[in-house]
Formats: sequence, structure tokens, C-alpha cells
Amino acid sequence: MKIENIKTLLQLKESGYQSRSIKDELRDNLIEKIKNKEPIFEGIHGYENTVIPEFQRAILSRHNINLLGLRGQAKTRLARLMLNLLDEYIPVVEGSEINDDPLSPISRYAKELINKKGDDTPISWMHRSERFAEKLATPDVTVADIIGDVDPIKAANLKLSYADDRVIHYGMIPRANRCIFVINELPDLQARIQVALFNILQEGDIQIRGFKLRLPSDLQARIQVALFNILQEGDIQIRGFKLRLPLDMQFVFTANPEDYTNRGSIITPLKDRIGSQILTHYPDDIETAKLITQQEAKSDLRQKESIHVPELAKDLLEQIVFEARESDFIDEKSGVSARLSITAFENLLSTAELRALKAGDTKTTVRLSDFLGIIPAITGKVELVYEGEQEGAAQVAYNLIGEAVKSLFPEFFPKIEKLRKQDDESPYDSIVSWFFNNPEAFELLDDLHDKAYKTLLESVSPLDDLLGEYQPNLSQKESYFVKEFVLWALVEHKLLSKYRFTEGLQFKDPYGSFISDL
Repeated sequence: MKIENIKTLLQLKESGYQSRSIKDELRDNLIEKIKNKEPIFEGIHGYENTVIPEFQRAILSRHNINLLGLRGQAKTRLARLMLNLLDEYIPVVEGSEINDDPLSPISRYAKELINKKGDDTPISWMHRSERFAEKLATPDVTVADIIGDVDPIKAANLKLSYADDRVIHYGMIPRANRCIFVINELPDLQARIQVALFNILQEGDIQIRGFKLRLPSDLQARIQVALFNILQEGDIQIRGFKLRLPLDMQFVFTANPEDYTNRGSIITPLKDRIGSQILTHYPDDIETAKLITQQEAKSDLRQKESIHVPELAKDLLEQIVFEARESDFIDEKSGVSARLSITAFENLLSTAELRALKAGDTKTTVRLSDFLGIIPAITGKVELVYEGEQEGAAQVAYNLIGEAVKSLFPEFFPKIEKLRKQDDESPYDSIVSWFFNNPEAFELLDDLHDKAYKTLLESVSPLDDLLGEYQPNLSQKESYFVKEFVLWALVEHKLLSKYRFTEGLQFKDPYGSFISDL
């Protein structure tokens, strides 16, 4: 029977529908996908042999999960992809605030409705896209926000006492019954809020003022929780009554290890109640990082059609992020998010686009000098240590570009030795000599037309010889970026000098400025 034809409790029973917990649902569907070799966590790259197997083991173990890692490591994205492991639709008692299962209702509303209407109880169908709730932990979050509280307005309107469970206003967690519930940046939650999560994870015991909402569990743990409330809270429930509310939840928490010292910590008893803690990480190689950036970057279709991005430019962009993670000027404990490379790539395209628009070019290729346009994307994404603050954020970002050029250069051309004998020949001698013999300014202006840009680089004839010997299969379209890349690398190795002025960059021999000042 099709679900659109199942509208009552009787029809649901006749369909043969069987209830199961959300953790069993996730587990069963994961097993099915693995057996059928179906993709499970699409769009997650670099975790194939590390995080994803651990994540799968946690799901198979029916654990609540804590994803621990630095910023920009796809923690929340991974949690959201768990939706693909849920059934497409589940039945709920129509009108229920907490998504009651028609075959196993837990709220007073659902139970009374079923007692009144029996098999004619109306049901509705909830799509898996609606079964995801997310809360960013902030210091101002209250127990009432996430668990619930007594609603005096509801009590007044219904003319009920505060001891009646019908006056409860449910918080985010009860409303996410039978859903995946994600709490991001868990250490930011105040300790007393984390305490409120203890019993939900272990016992399902939710405290709403005079109410105690308890989930069934083993007797030993239940007694321990009761002792905990007496010893820790000094709270023995005499007023009110016990209301059994067995919420069915899959919790996923995310946390940044730096938060443990900066803003707060996950208190030990709560950490002990989370089944699996999984460590996330940044991409280990440039190819994986490029894959993530190209997947996530948002670019206008016109940019894609009019701007060519050389592969070396993509490699260089990712290398800048790798350099940032190793920089002595940047706080490694805060991490360097993958969002840096994503926004930097978007800035790179926009820099090339703006240059082309000003120059009147309909199509263009990214230049290395365009990388100066990504500096705002870098400065907004890194936390500097004291020495970095003294250097200045913009200067640190500028230096990272140079370090990335220097690191990648030996992968394409012979390594430039720091110390060599005076008579030893170098593949770069002819290029350096060209700049000695042509003391006039070699200027790459920011708004230079593509034709003028290519003509200028072609004028340095030794560059063609170098590319012909060491990169013979390079296309002409890519060659101009590589030529500029060589000049930047020679600057980084002190074989040439480079100066930034208002309208662009100027390259000279290493002593050019000294000679011109005499």
C-alpha cells in the first residue's frame, strides 16, 4: 500500500508497518547500503580510511557521537549526511508536538487521541528531510530552550495547575523526537546545561521544574542517576509527578579541542555518556584539498565560461593553506579552516574577472599576480599569534603566497641551491642575466590587457628555454602563469627582486634598486 493511501491507524496496521528506533533505523539502512555498495557519505573527501570507518562503526554500535576537530573539518556536514540513512518517510500521529509513533505513542496528546478515535486516529507522514534538528551552543542557551519549561500562559488558558503535564512547553530536544539532533560547539554550553543532558543520554530523564520525565533503562544506572540528583543537585522530587517520556533520539555533538581551554569544556560525566568520540582532520594532500575546494566554491556561470584557471594556480591556492597551517605566525591550535581555500578561490576568480572587465577582455586566464586579491580571504580566516600581530595580518598573508610558491617550485623545476660554487652553472642564470642586461623596469600592471601581459612575459626569452627543457608538454594557455611562477620563485630565492607599487608589480635583478639609488 502506498503511503499516500495510509491515513489512519488501522490502515497503518494493515500495511504491516513495524516500528523501530532511530538508531536501529540508521544501523539497518547503513548495513543495506554497504551490502549494495551504495554511496553513503557523498561529498566528504579525505576521510575514506579514517573518519568514515569510525563513523560507520559508531552507527552500527547505536552510539551517540562526538565529532572532535578544528574548524572547517566538515563535522556538521558529516552529521547532516546521516539523513541519507533514514527511511524516506515515517508515520506520526497527526498534530503531535513530539512526532509520536502511532504504534508506540508517548505523549498524553497522542495517547488520548488514540483512546478516543482508536483505529480511526489520523496519521501523517514525516519526510527524512524534516528529521534533522541543529542547535549552535552559545552561553545564553537555557534548559528551557533545549528541554522545556512550564508555560504559565498555557496553564492560564487551559485553566490547569502547574502540576499538570499539559502545561509543559516542550523544548528543542523533545520536539526532535525520532530525529537526529546536533549540538554544535558543545563546550560552549554552560556546565549546568550540560548536566541537563546527562540523563537524556544515559537515562532519558528530563527535569522540567516539578516534572520528572524518565526513560526506561537498567536498574543499576537508574539508581546511580537518582543518587546523582541527590548528591549533585540536592533535589528530591516530592512535588509534581513522574511522566514517562521515552524519547527516541540520535545525538551528534561537535566540538573544537581549542574550546577546552578558550571558552569552556565538555564536563567529564557528559563526555563519559557519549558513545563514540571521533577525531576529524584536514586534507592530507593537495589533490584532496583541490577536490573539496572545487566542490564547495560558488562561482558565477559567467566566471566559469570566461576565466581559465591553470592547474598550477589551483595547486598554489591549496599550498597557501598548507603553509598557513605550518606558519609560526598563525595559531595552529585554532586551525586554518577549509573555508579559507574556498573563499580564496572565489576571490581569485573575482580578481581575474574585475581585471578583465577593466581591461575590456572578454576572456582571461588567472595570473599569479591575481593572488594578491585573495589576501582579504586569508586575513579573515586565521588567528595570529603575538609575532603575527606584530608582522601584520596582510603581510603574513602576502608572505604565505611567497612561501607556497617556494614550496611548489621544486616539483616543476630543478631545486635552487642556497649555496653553490661560483663557477657552477644554474638553469636560471640566463634569466637572471636577462634582468641584469635589461635594467629598465619590468612591470606587471594589475590592469594589463591579456595581449600586453603575454607580450611582456614573452620578452623574457630565457623563460621559453627553461619551460621547453623542464615542462615541454605545457600548453601555451598555461605557460604564461608558469612563467610568472618562475619569476616569483626566483624572487623567493633572492635571485631577483620584486616590488609592489600602487598599480602592480615590478621585477628587477637582485641589486636593481641599490644601483638605481646610486
